[in-house]
Amino acid sequence: MSTENSTRETPLHDIHAQLGASFTDFGGWDMPLKYGSELAEHRAVREAAGIFDLSHMGEVRLTGSDAAAFLDYALVAKYSKMKIGKAKYGVLVNEAGYLLDDLITYRIGDEEFLIVPNASNTPTVVATLKERLQAFLRDESPGADAKLFDESDVTALIAVQGPNSEAIILRALDEGAHGEFGPATTSADGSAANDAAVDGSADDSSVNSTGITVGEAVRELKYYAWMPLTIAGIDLMLARTGYTGEDGFELYIPNIAAQRLWETLTTAGADYGLVPCGLASRDSLRLEAGMPLYGNELSLETSPFDVGLGRMIGFKTKENFAARDALAKLGETEPPRVLVGLTSAGRRAARSGASVFASADEVGAEGSSSVGTITSGQPSPTLGHPIALAFLDRGLADPGTPVFVDIRGKAHEFSVTELPFYKRDEN
Repeated sequence: MSTENSTRETPLHDIHAQLGASFTDFGGWDMPLKYGSELAEHRAVREAAGIFDLSHMGEVRLTGSDAAAFLDYALVAKYSKMKIGKAKYGVLVNEAGYLLDDLITYRIGDEEFLIVPNASNTPTVVATLKERLQAFLRDESPGADAKLFDESDVTALIAVQGPNSEAIILRALDEGAHGEFGPATTSADGSAANDAAVDGSADDSSVNSTGITVGEAVRELKYYAWMPLTIAGIDLMLARTGYTGEDGFELYIPNIAAQRLWETLTTAGADYGLVPCGLASRDSLRLEAGMPLYGNELSLETSPFDVGLGRMIGFKTKENFAARDALAKLGETEPPRVLVGLTSAGRRAARSGASVFASADEVGAEGSSSVGTITSGQPSPTLGHPIALAFLDRGLADPGTPVFVDIRGKAHEFSVTELPFYKRDEN
């Protein structure tokens, strides 16, 4: 859906407006920035639960008997070894080895994958994958069976994040399905379920020999795994993934079912402190978790090696893949600057674009050279002090190293720290 000025709207836009959301343009989408206080929304996710509309994200389906082989060719990591029911974080690079996007890929079946790119990068990702599919069919595997489908315009995505997220999903099941927590599914990790998660074909015949209930399967679902689920009569794909540093789930559904699912989850979460959350709190949450954002930490000027992702490149596990030679050349030398975390005992937060210096005297001094640049920064609501991500000269990247950030012409001391800034208690 688009407005007159070509800004796109998600299927949940009317609900956000009714909730009093403040909107912002994000990658060409009119998205809720916050509903009241972004600080309260942030704390709700850390202490209870928040619900997010992520329907601006892209969804690209890959099918065919050679789908896995194509992904091995198109992306830098190895996907053919993925188990059904699992998810994998990865990147797509251009022919020069620089980042076009970071994305999550789910293995839906032996011959099916779902790729989720960032909203603003979806057209680029789709175009690049189509080009590489043509090259794969022409040069690598003539006659191979692999097809791409861009389902972004017909798919919605809702996330429930926070320590109470599992209880909310279970409550939604209890209210809308059979038995205590619904009918049994095929396995605890979703490994035997594929099409039923997305095409509405799930039914009670999916009971397996162990008789595990859907509620038990939700509880046992591991991080970066998915399973099929039915909530309020909606067949959907439930993934234990997220961008907040908390336990949580992402639910993929057809656009037409988005409002009903949002309302069902909101009702189920009423006793668990669930609140609607916008992009402002999502950004502060992901920063505390040390997660990079495309457009800030990731860009066409950064390679996987610059952001600590060189280890995922399949040099030892794959013979040929896109940009292999370019990536190999980039990997011959260590990048001069690397992505690090910074913290401060002061009160002033460093913002994106601020320069970093090795000493306080160099801040504002004529002829001085910076040793880094802030990519993201703000006060941490959870930790109570400023935090930031920055590209910093490699020689200064050891934890504990003091550096000084130019904030409005004044030097403010920060120190390098290990990431993530915040890590949830898993007990």
